[in-house]
Amino acid sequence: MSADARLITALDLPTIEEAKNLVAAIGDAGCFYKIGLQLFPLGGMELCRELKSAGHGVFLDFKLHDISATVEKATRSIAPSGADYLTIHAEPPVMRAAHKGREGTGLKLLAVTVMTSYDDAMLKEMGFAYGARDLVLMRTEQALEAGCDGVIASAHEAEELRARFGPGFDIVTPGIRPAGSAADDQARIATPAEAISMGATRIVVGRPVNAAPDPRKAALAINAEMAGV
Repeated sequence: MSADARLITALDLPTIEEAKNLVAAIGDAGCFYKIGLQLFPLGGMELCRELKSAGHGVFLDFKLHDISATVEKATRSIAPSGADYLTIHAEPPVMRAAHKGREGTGLKLLAVTVMTSYDDAMLKEMGFAYGARDLVLMRTEQALEAGCDGVIASAHEAEELRARFGPGFDIVTPGIRPAGSAADDQARIATPAEAISMGATRIVVGRPVNAAPDPRKAALAINAEMAGV
């Protein structure tokens, strides 16, 4: 079975060498990888360029969040890397600044609506007047108005987002746990097949693949599950 580009494997590992070893271990079962903040200061951008040179898709999960001028400049610095996706926090000034910074490039912007480790109780503790569902809906509408290419949202909201906003944008869904896997620190989870059937464009999978005894086998199992959707 060939790789399925709907699966993004998270390279959430302590070193660049371990990340490269994971990519090698997955081999032809994977073709899209996430580089997050853990690897960013260790050479994450160089790894991005290497993965792109090897023909892989790259999702930079940096969740930019700063004043508009800084976000615009940071996005402009990141865009030439050739990465496919960059995450930013779904606040209108941040999204507008990132959209301006990526002008003229192929970089796609994904707005982080509500972290999949958050539930309604946590949002209330943080001072939000909205629960997760309502906040995701509001922020998705704002993201599309700001020119973002899609959002990061859990599978629990994906179906309603598709129904309300249509097919013309990406929904990238973390918090994916194959049947029988531990939830770990994720509050709003779904299986790979559930997420795709609910409207997700791509799924992000971390520990079920990167901590598996046989990462290639784990990735193949996820590809097989999605093949039936």
